[in-house]
Amino acid sequence: MRPYHSTTFARPAGSFVQKTRTAFWTLATFFLLVAGVPSLAGNPADVPSISAGLGPCTADFTVVDAPNKPVFDAKVHVKFKYGFMSKKDTEMEVGTNNDGRAHVEGLPSKLKKPPLEYTIQSGGLTQTVTNDPTVDCHPTFNVTLGK
Repeated sequence: MRPYHSTTFARPAGSFVQKTRTAFWTLATFFLLVAGVPSLAGNPADVPSISAGLGPCTADFTVVDAPNKPVFDAKVHVKFKYGFMSKKDTEMEVGTNNDGRAHVEGLPSKLKKPPLEYTIQSGGLTQTVTNDPTVDCHPTFNVTLGK
């Protein structure tokens, strides 16, 4: 027989090498499955957020309909003026997630003409809420759209 030809060599089923391989692959499979479980479970619904980048204030919204069910993709709109002589203006809009939640951040703490006016729309329904950031810099609004 030539040296580059190999012969079939079978180890006994209960050999140390076979047990080590089996243990290694079992543990490797276990760790891969455990590491993959959080990604399979999914993250809780992330709250859509938008930032103006103009200050420390935030606003949180929870939008529900008349039967108290969360409204998906309700548009939260805010427009405000800032800067020297209020010549600059910013208009922002964010939609709600499956839980009816949205987050606006980076709002200025001082305005020349307060309050901030938020308009929430979904379908043909509209609701308006206001907030003065000098009084409450981190408001939470529970908005009900409908009758």
